[in-house]
Amino acid sequence: MHDQAVRVITDDERRARLATRHALAPEARVATAEAATRAMTCMHGTEPANVYLSCFARSGASRTQIDHALYEERSVVRQLAMRRTVFVVPRDLFAAVRDSAATRVAGQVSARLAKEVQAAGLVDDGAAWLRDTAADALERVRKAPATTAQLRADLPALDLRLQIAPGKSYGSDVPVASRVIATLAASGAIVRGRNDGGWKLSRPYWTAVEDWLGEVPQAVTADEGYAELVRRWLWTFGPGTEDDIVWWLGATRTAVRRALTDVGAVGAQLQDGRAAWLHPDDTAAVVMPEPWAALLPALDPTTMGWKERAFYLGPHGELIFDRNGNGGPTAWWDGRIVGGWKQQDDGTVVVLPAAELPAAAVEPLAQAAAALTQWLDGDVVRSTYQSPLARAHTS
Repeated sequence: MHDQAVRVITDDERRARLATRHALAPEARVATAEAATRAMTCMHGTEPANVYLSCFARSGASRTQIDHALYEERSVVRQLAMRRTVFVVPRDLFAAVRDSAATRVAGQVSARLAKEVQAAGLVDDGAAWLRDTAADALERVRKAPATTAQLRADLPALDLRLQIAPGKSYGSDVPVASRVIATLAASGAIVRGRNDGGWKLSRPYWTAVEDWLGEVPQAVTADEGYAELVRRWLWTFGPGTEDDIVWWLGATRTAVRRALTDVGAVGAQLQDGRAAWLHPDDTAAVVMPEPWAALLPALDPTTMGWKERAFYLGPHGELIFDRNGNGGPTAWWDGRIVGGWKQQDDGTVVVLPAAELPAAAVEPLAQAAAALTQWLDGDVVRSTYQSPLARAHTS
């Protein structure tokens, strides 16, 4: 797609951009959880605790301050979106996410569930059943916020059970409630409101979007939504390849190419010769900041921002990522992943080097571990997404 001479962006500059755009270098850190989220376009929210850890790493915000952004100001909102992943997005990005990537997910989830309940003989018309059941659930939520358990108690249709992988050792028999709710959450009709489970657990009161935000955010077209997401992704993660953006969005190449054109993305070339793209207002060279250290949680958006990760991951892929492509907790030095971290039973954070650390990195990473230990104040976070490196150090 590039039709003119383009600037070559070295891996060193990519690491400099990562440090400054992601608010990880000391001089780039931000003041609030909202600013940290905005810096990253959005935060991964699959595990509730990771939102707090990701915000702390970039802003130093306390749990109380992060709670305030989530539940009082509501300046950031949880939304099921790209790749069927829960994200925390800035409030002003909600409509763009809802009407592009999330709408695509809602269609996929709805079609699959309707097909499965009908194939299982639970209903005669899966699509009609899902339409009616989702409408009943939405009506119930509009009367008052409710947990999944409360919705199941009030709506018998949500207690239908679906066999997943029958006859397999990993098979299960599960209620359809969470999947019906997922269709409503992806559509943006309901959102995760107040949480009944503390900062490390997800037990949301499902709340009508108009009640949580005070309005239904104005609709945009899918093209407009994708363009806004790509515009912000380029500022946060650029330069990136088309493959990077397609993967991150969970979208089609057609949608990504249209969005790149709509935002006026500027072509660049990576050090390895691959074609890449920059935000149109972000084409100047970026200077590497002073060396910096950071400890990031599992599934942090920096770790998960690109499909191709060699420029910051180096040879450590098999130590940091599990077989499903989920990145565990990471230790960073000067723009590279150099290991991971874990907590001891007493809450102390310990750095786990993937190889011998550079001498200059040892003390800054120890300081980062001490700061995180103090912030956690004895709370132990047990992420599901532990890296092979961390599992090898499990006692």
